[in-house]
Amino acid sequence: MVDIKRLSTADATFWTRLDELLAWEGVSDDEVHTTVRDIIRDIRRRGDVALVEYTARFDRLEVGDAGDLRLDPARLRQAYEAIDAPLREALETAAERVRRYHEHQKMESWSYTEDDGTLLGQQVTPLDRVGLYVPGGKAAYPSSVLMNAIPAKVAGVEEIIMVVPTPDGILNELVLAAAHVAGVDTVITIGGAQAVAALAWGTGTVPAVDKIVGPGNIYVATAKSMVFGRVGIDMIAGPSEILVVCDGQTDADWVAMDLFSQAEHDEDAQAILVSPDADFLDAVAASIARLAPGMERQALIETSLQARGALIHVRDMDEAIEVANFIAPEHLELSVADPQALVPRIRHAGAIFMGRYTSEALGDYCAGPNHVLPTSRTARFSSPLGVYDFQKRSSLIMCSADGAAELGKVASVLARGEGLIAHARSAEYRLKQD
Repeated sequence: MVDIKRLSTADATFWTRLDELLAWEGVSDDEVHTTVRDIIRDIRRRGDVALVEYTARFDRLEVGDAGDLRLDPARLRQAYEAIDAPLREALETAAERVRRYHEHQKMESWSYTEDDGTLLGQQVTPLDRVGLYVPGGKAAYPSSVLMNAIPAKVAGVEEIIMVVPTPDGILNELVLAAAHVAGVDTVITIGGAQAVAALAWGTGTVPAVDKIVGPGNIYVATAKSMVFGRVGIDMIAGPSEILVVCDGQTDADWVAMDLFSQAEHDEDAQAILVSPDADFLDAVAASIARLAPGMERQALIETSLQARGALIHVRDMDEAIEVANFIAPEHLELSVADPQALVPRIRHAGAIFMGRYTSEALGDYCAGPNHVLPTSRTARFSSPLGVYDFQKRSSLIMCSADGAAELGKVASVLARGEGLIAHARSAEYRLKQD
């Protein structure tokens, strides 16, 4: 029996209890921090030699030279051609949908010219080289390869370096096939903090990149936080989350399975249902109890639901929206009759799944929008991964003689007000002389 928490906004302690439920303290402890710092320092100092040693130590993969860790592009094609036809077709379909969606996000350069001839604008350029971290071993997600690599390609990134650990030398063929489909340029079989460090500073084998994206364990997340500034990163992601807002008219089994779809990720994942219908909450609780024993990841699901899950009763749909905005979930399902009427009132959510037929799982794989989303309430200030994460913007300013004369007067006054006389005189030199 799954003992999932029941909360109600009618209780005086509701918001305090909800805040406690949402709290996530999965940050690295001192031991993890020290280990990662030492690995980064070692990779910077010894490069490929250290990389080979860490790969043997953590992944039990012995190689004679760091160059042996690189996979030939032909190996990716081989994996693609070897997988079953239905998997190839599914990868291609998902990739095309992801590509088509992200084409709409691409920013273009623009400029305008003022009456005096001064040109102002913005130049948009792609990053030169991006590193993509892909988990290995049990956590092998080809869908993440598509979601991270394709937006970079759409943005125009010239080179994508994918790193993936291969414990005991075991390669995941589906991940390699996804890399082929997504257009990854180079795959290197390394992982952990050492892979992040190698991407950030470069070694003889691993080229230094401009940005590192992709999920990983606590050591990878900690390493990404430490190399930020040397390179860009996408985000520091917490456990997966789903919030279902339902009016009580969706099949209870559907909703229970939607909650399971996130709970099965790991023990710390969070699945929450909000509804004004108390009888419906009871029905979903019964579905959870009945369906959980038949799930392949029953233990994970039950642990997750008991530790961080909840069924929340609200007074009405207005209050449901208030709760949803407070939670700011990674995935939000609006399982209601008219979801489009509610969407304008949603201020904080990574992705919004609208209607009874739109399961979150579709977004994970093939709907088109990116599944790399802000977690742990960070949807309050951040957005899904997209093409814009792989493009840079440079301001354009070209003053005419008349423009420099007018702007120079303003700049001079402000610069002298700040006590920066060289700034003022630099602008004044270009003032028109009567």
